[in-house]
Amino acid sequence: MKLGKIAGIGLYIHWTFSLLIAFIIFANYKNGQSAIQILWSVLFILSVFVTVFLHELGHALAAKNYHINTKDITILPIGGLARLDKIPEKPLEELVVAIAGPLVNITLAIVTGLFITIPSDSNELMAKLSNGVNAINFFLNFFIVNFWLALFNLIPAFPMDGGRILRAILSFKLERNIATKIAARIGQFIAVGFILLGFLYNPFLVFIGIFVIIGAQVEADSMQSKHLLKGFKVRDILMKQYPVIDAHEKLKTAIDLLLDSQNKNFLVTDNAVPVGTLNRDLILLALAKTGENETINNVMDPNLIFLEADSLIENVYEDLYKNKSTLMLIMENNEVIGALDTENLLEFILIEEVKLKNDHAA
Repeated sequence: MKLGKIAGIGLYIHWTFSLLIAFIIFANYKNGQSAIQILWSVLFILSVFVTVFLHELGHALAAKNYHINTKDITILPIGGLARLDKIPEKPLEELVVAIAGPLVNITLAIVTGLFITIPSDSNELMAKLSNGVNAINFFLNFFIVNFWLALFNLIPAFPMDGGRILRAILSFKLERNIATKIAARIGQFIAVGFILLGFLYNPFLVFIGIFVIIGAQVEADSMQSKHLLKGFKVRDILMKQYPVIDAHEKLKTAIDLLLDSQNKNFLVTDNAVPVGTLNRDLILLALAKTGENETINNVMDPNLIFLEADSLIENVYEDLYKNKSTLMLIMENNEVIGALDTENLLEFILIEEVKLKNDHAA
């Protein structure tokens, strides 16, 4: 659900957020809380997610300073997500963008701390927090949440901000792929600690640990792939032979081609002129909705994506993955000389990995 725009950035809230509010109301009601206490709990949850939004906005505005746009910010029941066009690769830029989010939480905590009385010991703190969120302790809770959000995000583990901060610092002296690998391994080591503590104290830590291990590996693999592609141009991996379907053919033709080969992405033409693309998902969706006698022209994706043959793959890597289910056309001197999809890109990466291992073995 779109809430509006701030600084040109779309703000969305996922519909499942309403389920979280409903759960908070139900849980408080079941525990015998009064209507006013339930209201304070709901207001507090809303304030937390405003904080999460401001955290993500911090990243977005810092990225904008380096001419990196943010498509949108989505608030989810588990947090926020800012979709940046790309992650900055210069160490200083990544450091500034990564640290901007936690700095927002630290700033909010400091400002809140100026207007509240912070308990002098743990006993006084627990006494103030024991009755749930209310008018008296609302801002104390807000202070604590911002403090812990900043601390949690600064853990040096991907995909948290701390992992990116650590990589940025390492990247001042090391190559980015090596810095990423080191940061990922440190994060995974910390994640194992989370899992062990989770079994002893809090099962939620187990899920955080697993999340970090997977996130760190994904980041390390992605950066290794980009490193392997360094120096190669789009023309080095383009396909000169790719499946073409006439826009006036029936969907049945596309289904037959899909079953007769390993191809999942097709170029759609009209009188030999590219007019769109068709992939397996679109074929299945159209088959379910309108049947195999539907004309391809009515079900294809008309948005063609063009890449210049001499573009460095590392520079268009993000675009390739954003359009991973689409056949992209490769241009040279305003003529189509081939096509590319992510399957072909992955095959190329696998080949380069084997070559690299052979070189190391030799």
